[in-house]
Amino acid sequence: MTRADGKTTTVSRPETAWPMENLLFSAALVAPRMPWADLPARALGLDALTREGLTRRLMTHLQGGRDGRPVRLRTPFGTFLVPLTRADAESLLTRAHGAGALGTPSGLADGRRYGLSPHVAPAGAWDVLTEGGLDGLTVQVSEYLAPVVGARREDGTLDQDDWRDGMLRLSRRVVLGAGAAEDTLLSEVVTAAAGAAGSRSYEARAAAVRRRVAPYLADPEPGSLAHGLADRGQDAAETHLAVAHALAMVSAATGASALQALALLGAGAAGSGGRTGSTGTVTSAEEAVDRVLDHYPALSAVVYPVRAPLGGDGPAIGAGDEILYVPRLLGQRTEGEGTDPAWALCGNPSGCALARFAALVGQEVVRGITAEVRPVLLAPRFAGDRLPDSLDPRTVVVALAACEGPGGTPDGHGEPPAVGSTVTAPLSASGARGRAGADRLDRHAESLSVCAADTGWNGSEAGERFRMILLAHADRCSRAAADVRHAARRLSD
Repeated sequence: MTRADGKTTTVSRPETAWPMENLLFSAALVAPRMPWADLPARALGLDALTREGLTRRLMTHLQGGRDGRPVRLRTPFGTFLVPLTRADAESLLTRAHGAGALGTPSGLADGRRYGLSPHVAPAGAWDVLTEGGLDGLTVQVSEYLAPVVGARREDGTLDQDDWRDGMLRLSRRVVLGAGAAEDTLLSEVVTAAAGAAGSRSYEARAAAVRRRVAPYLADPEPGSLAHGLADRGQDAAETHLAVAHALAMVSAATGASALQALALLGAGAAGSGGRTGSTGTVTSAEEAVDRVLDHYPALSAVVYPVRAPLGGDGPAIGAGDEILYVPRLLGQRTEGEGTDPAWALCGNPSGCALARFAALVGQEVVRGITAEVRPVLLAPRFAGDRLPDSLDPRTVVVALAACEGPGGTPDGHGEPPAVGSTVTAPLSASGARGRAGADRLDRHAESLSVCAADTGWNGSEAGERFRMILLAHADRCSRAAADVRHAARRLSD
């Protein structure tokens, strides 16, 4: 490289990791898929041999051996440039995005890539949200929370399907108005378009989104996010896609992040990072949602393709490189460093006003529930002062118990709660855990049946034999689920 004074300088390239480092990093990427792998170490208290302990040691090794600079790591899922701290990762990505060097990002989960809702936020979008656009949010959320809480099971637990459907309905209401609340196809179209981002089919999917939201934007309902954005007089196509982007993120913040936040509150999560020795507890909806967005972001791993060379401080990054950002591998943010919802929900390095709105809706959901009832975490089990490395919202089982004191007791004293009399059913922890176990067995049976139905087993005697084995296992899981569910009902009586 030739400088302005005519002298030649050598531009370093990111260092490539050793084979064993590549292997260990690949194992860290897939570790959340094998939560049982470190059970013996946990049972014996051998923290250094747990997934979290081994990951921390690996990242410390990588940071110490390369002065903290990004390292190129080869994995079964691709070769990535990996920054080694959150600050470095976000600084690098923000600089690259500002220089126009990044292409369309994609998510990485279970070894496969998937599309992300493209960032679309009209200029001044946050001004729309702060000019009174949030005044009616609490009322809107409360209206749609009551049916979700009222549909709890007899043992007090929230049903996953009811929760997901209710949160999608609430998200459509908040973003597009009451008329869109029951439009289930709208959510499906938005999800399909997000999954196709970066592919050849995206434009067709985006056109379908624009057609679907057009009737709601033709006469947007006052108080909805769409009404505020439409009033800004933005380009129609941009507004349509911005509304779809908002809907995707609000759905994630309410359907997954809010449920995880209830789990943290139910476990009495520590208030300063969730590590051993921390003091205080998470007591507010804001703290709980912020903690979830920091610890368990909806975008757990994001791949950013580099489309143009990027120079500046540190090693040069060339076109064709891919930057991998995996927050859970890079430790927690330093104390006092705020959580930007854009990294957790949107992935846009320069921030996202609509992601901030989504986080606020998630907080309203948690606040609305915990105002009158108390969440109790039944699964997965973890101590409040030691948060797990990962928390899959599909595994969360939360029960809601009546709050103690005036206004929260079911004995008729005081005013009935807003979410109210629908949350006073008796709670049996053992019965709820049994029901959760039965649900997991049912899911195992279903996945085994789907595997057995694959046409790859056709055409040979060995294939048919394996198919029969899988179906037999599925049948045993189904029968076991029925037995466990029957026992859970007895425990709940």
